[in-house]
Amino acid sequence: MREVPELPELTPEQPGRGPAARVPFQVVEVTGPSMVPTLHHGDWLFVQYGATVHPGDVVILRHPFQQDLLIVKRAAERRRGGWWVLADNTFAGGDSTDYGTVPEELVLARVRARYRPLKKDQRSLWGVATWAVSALRPVSAARSVSRRLRAR
Repeated sequence: MREVPELPELTPEQPGRGPAARVPFQVVEVTGPSMVPTLHHGDWLFVQYGATVHPGDVVILRHPFQQDLLIVKRAAERRRGGWWVLADNTFAGGDSTDYGTVPEELVLARVRARYRPLKKDQRSLWGVATWAVSALRPVSAARSVSRRLRAR
């Protein structure tokens, strides 16, 4: 995951006020295939820092073992000690099945919408029309979590 603007610092400037109090919304870019089919490499995400997270939400978090790395996953369920997060692409890995429950303080933001930029090969009238219909979409909270939890 690559951020388009600068990421706010995690240390609060004032007691009781964290990064969400200073920069509540931000745009980040998706890299990698772990959230396909919901998100694709190159998609941009409109995220809200400090938003309440519910099961099924797509979230931005710090990797539990490499905290300078931001990742995007689906918050499947709250467990003792934090969130169980899953990739929508079961073949990509890199989720709680690999590293366990993610502490609550590492879950930074909730994804509100995704924007899929126009590709260079979408120059035909049909290509541009199909892009325009699907370019900006809210990210559904309940999309694939319920199917994955039932299958396990």
